[in-house]
Amino acid sequence: MSLETVVEDVRDEARARAEEIREGAEAEAEEILAEAETDAERIREERLAEVDRQIDQEREQTLSSAKLEAKQERLGARRDVLQDVYDGVEEAIADLEEGRRRELTEATLDASLAEFDDDEDVAVYTRAEDVELLEDLVADRNAQVDGEVDCLGGVVAESDTSRVRVNNTFDSVLETVWDDELKHVSERLFDQ
Repeated sequence: MSLETVVEDVRDEARARAEEIREGAEAEAEEILAEAETDAERIREERLAEVDRQIDQEREQTLSSAKLEAKQERLGARRDVLQDVYDGVEEAIADLEEGRRRELTEATLDASLAEFDDDEDVAVYTRAEDVELLEDLVADRNAQVDGEVDCLGGVVAESDTSRVRVNNTFDSVLETVWDDELKHVSERLFDQ
């Protein structure tokens, strides 16, 4: 064998080996590229799924916020209506006709005086507009009108002897009735 033949055989073998390496590298590159494309697709799908989850979460939060805001507005409107009703009741009490005012003032006076011993001197107070009415009502009782209080009517009675103070103003009665009946008033107004 000649040197040229050996060189040519070595070259052919080197070319074949180079071709084998190139084909192997191409196959490996294609495999790496396929894996990279698969990974890229998986990452894209994960990102899309995450974006969808985020959109759903934001939609839920927005919906919840809107529902809460609507509920707060509804409650605010109900509070306003209830306050209007309360104000209307106060106005009606303030404008009671004379006979009815006398009857109710006498009832609150009697209830107040019942809290004291018969021998105690009791001072009673009422609103400025009802002082004369109260003076007339205490004329035959063990009490004297001792001033005015800021109220819708009724009486406040107190005694230095027993240090007792009884608040039977129309305001306090209204507060008690309002607190006791608020649920019923609300149900009636709003058909719950």
